[in-house]
Amino acid sequence: MGLMYTAHAAVPHLVKAAAEEPRQVADIVNIGSLAGRNAYAMSAVYSATKFGVGAFSEALRQELARQHVRVSVVEPGSVDTELRTHNPDVIQQHIVAALGDIDRLQSQDIADTVGYIVTRPRHVAVAELLVRPTEQV
Repeated sequence: MGLMYTAHAAVPHLVKAAAEEPRQVADIVNIGSLAGRNAYAMSAVYSATKFGVGAFSEALRQELARQHVRVSVVEPGSVDTELRTHNPDVIQQHIVAALGDIDRLQSQDIADTVGYIVTRPRHVAVAELLVRPTEQV
């Protein structure tokens, strides 16, 4: 719900900025997951929430497009974060079995992706961007 509450609070300010500021465009960038495109065993609830991020972002994009508020969703594959350590052992083992010892994305890779999205010219909107480690199958 945090994603929706944040968007609800931000949208009026972004619409105003797109109308009045020199760039004449504003951006919302939501972070989803590869699990928002592909459901995985042992991750039903996580996948459901990430599919929701994608659907919410697309609907909001359509609602705000004519007001020059671009809505994007970045869908990272495996990122080297502490999230993996928050999972129960059975899930961690499942992830290791699926991914092996690949070179995972870093947080800076996702930050760079967001930077790319928000620096596009006014007439360019990146609705979705899937980014994953090269070795992730």
